Amino acid sequence: QLQVTESGGGLVQAGGSLTLSCKANRMITSTFNPSTVTWYRQAPGLERELVASITSGHTTNYADSVKGRFIISRDNARKMARLQMSDLKPEDTAVYYCNIVGLRGLDYWGQGTQVTVAS
Repeated sequence: QLQVTESGGGLVQAGGSLTLSCKANRMITSTFNPSTVTWYRQAPGLERELVASITSGHTTNYADSVKGRFIISRDNARKMARLQMSDLKPEDTAVYYCNIVGLRGLDYWGQGTQVTVAS
């Protein structure tokens, strides 16, 4: 199936910036537009945590650890969500996953993209 694909991960120096993309090109518009998009991350030895989310009404929510540094956005015309990350820290190193949940609670996950922040 794989209707959700993340991209943009890579290696970046501490203090740098990186933008992740979550693309749902195979998802129909009537599913994507009313959805909530959430970025999660999983670091080795740590529990998966919510990073940021954005609703269909563009209400956003951020983990305290990333507030002021990360910005989540969505572009319904392109069926895409972005996570703009600035002032990256080594503790941001993780696999980042995009999750899309529709009105019925049906959810979709991407395969993840690795973000590595070097000190």
